[in-house]
Amino acid sequence: MTPLPIDQTTPSQGGDTGDQPLPGLSPPNLTPDRWDLSGSVRKLQNCLFAVIFLIILVPCSVPQAGTIPELMLADIYRQGLDLSQYRVSEKLDGVRARWDGTHLISRAGKVFAAPEWFTTGLPAVPLDGELWMGRGRYEEISSIVRTQHPHDGWRHVRFMIFDLPAHGGTFSQRVIAMNVLKTEIASPYLEIIEQQQVGSEEDLLKWLHRVIDEGGEGLMLHKDTALYASGRSQDLLKLKLFTDAEATVIGYRPGKGQFAGLIGSLKVRTDNGIIFFIGSGLSHEQRRRPPPLQSRVTFRHQGLTENGIPRFPVFLRIRDEEPQEPALFYIPP
Repeated sequence: MTPLPIDQTTPSQGGDTGDQPLPGLSPPNLTPDRWDLSGSVRKLQNCLFAVIFLIILVPCSVPQAGTIPELMLADIYRQGLDLSQYRVSEKLDGVRARWDGTHLISRAGKVFAAPEWFTTGLPAVPLDGELWMGRGRYEEISSIVRTQHPHDGWRHVRFMIFDLPAHGGTFSQRVIAMNVLKTEIASPYLEIIEQQQVGSEEDLLKWLHRVIDEGGEGLMLHKDTALYASGRSQDLLKLKLFTDAEATVIGYRPGKGQFAGLIGSLKVRTDNGIIFFIGSGLSHEQRRRPPPLQSRVTFRHQGLTENGIPRFPVFLRIRDEEPQEPALFYIPP
């Protein structure tokens, strides 16, 4: 058996699987929240809860630097929800970070080398958010925050807060607490992500398309009554659009761990010569018998990097007009 060409170079990022595309609509015309009397009483109660939280700073268990933080992760938005129960915000294309009261920690548990002047003034309570520089600047922010020593590039970074992990209240109460917190913290690098309510799914989709048209990534929906809980949760949802594209298979990368002896990812080339890897979306059978060399495959992605490489590519299918027999994957000894 002739071994298939194996590529040992670093693959591209894997993709979010399962996110659903939604139809296009025009920009939104959103209306502000409307509160009746009972809502005002409830809002006052929430404010009192939030202020009490900030006064006592909620003694909490702070993880040691280097441990993987227990973050709340988003599930996928599905149509038909009662949107009156959710707060909506823009999904930022930055780098996830958690402030533990002393350090900024990555999703993988690594401590960011943030300058002291960047973290001075941050509160003693844990914060969950995104290190961000603006729409379409993911490559820049990633490069800055992953440098292993403090530097002035951090002056362009903002820590965009969207949750308080140690707060024991509902999300609506945590939103109030975050806004109170912002008034008490004199840091030019700390911002609170605005949370809004929408009146209908049509308004939601209009907002989504406006964000995408302006270079954003998508939307996040957080249930008002949700408590902060680590792991993937249906109380926190993401809503994004995707783009389908095609590429030619030019090689393979062997799998590791559970995929040892199988395909780890496909090495592909787009029509304009961009080469990258697709690792997500392949079934076990497709990893055993992958699409043949020179076959055309369709994949989904979430926009392009500054270098034109598809972000988070996910394999969808081999093009129908090319019914070649799949290659039997074989790793030479």
